[in-house]
Amino acid sequence: MANGSKFLIIIPAYNEAENIPSLVEEIRKYFSTADILIVDDGSSDGTRDVARASNVKVISLPFNLGYGDALQTGYKYALRNGYDFVVQMDGDGQHDPAYIKSLLDRVMDDEADIALGSRFLGESQVYKMGVLRRIGSIFFSIIASMITGQRITDPTSGFQAMNRKVFSFYASDIYPSDFPDADVIILSRFYGFRIKEIQVRMRESKGKKSMHSGLKPIYYVFKMFLSILVTILRGKMKGGM
Repeated sequence: MANGSKFLIIIPAYNEAENIPSLVEEIRKYFSTADILIVDDGSSDGTRDVARASNVKVISLPFNLGYGDALQTGYKYALRNGYDFVVQMDGDGQHDPAYIKSLLDRVMDDEADIALGSRFLGESQVYKMGVLRRIGSIFFSIIASMITGQRITDPTSGFQAMNRKVFSFYASDIYPSDFPDADVIILSRFYGFRIKEIQVRMRESKGKKSMHSGLKPIYYVFKMFLSILVTILRGKMKGGM
């Protein structure tokens, strides 16, 4: 990665004050001078102050806009500040920083436009997930694989690396910021971006995954299905992949 390229690590965070210091410290073990941007999504627990004390770049949204909007804020920041590559990861400690290099190498070496970290790639992978979430993940894995024409094992992974072409596209109004998961993968393939899944290890989340608690996975599946239908229509209007 010593080619003069600039990369930014984007971490959307909502009430992750307890996890941010250790996450930043762990990232610094692998990338001592990496640019890290924490997008505080209207947190009420002091996430903003903790992030600033961790000596990283911080953007604070005025109120909770949601995961997708927080991510898009990071993309726009990266675009305006001349970054060449972006890595996105969650603020709850689920994503292991040890795999950042594996993801970045794929896009920096031009093997792919998007390197997607998969917790399910490889027979030895073990990741605990609630029944409803796992069913939803399998369902969207099948749909994403069928539509894109390539195997997608982890369509809900938020651990990704991408080049400037991709995050420039994601910074536009076409980006589906509600629940950006399988629909974004499908949309990206429709627009010709190369996607490569990379085996990564993910840990049990330390934070509250409110989007996936209780019966919310059912709502998520419904919303994602509608978003995928809209994405397919966009793809047909564009002329397909």
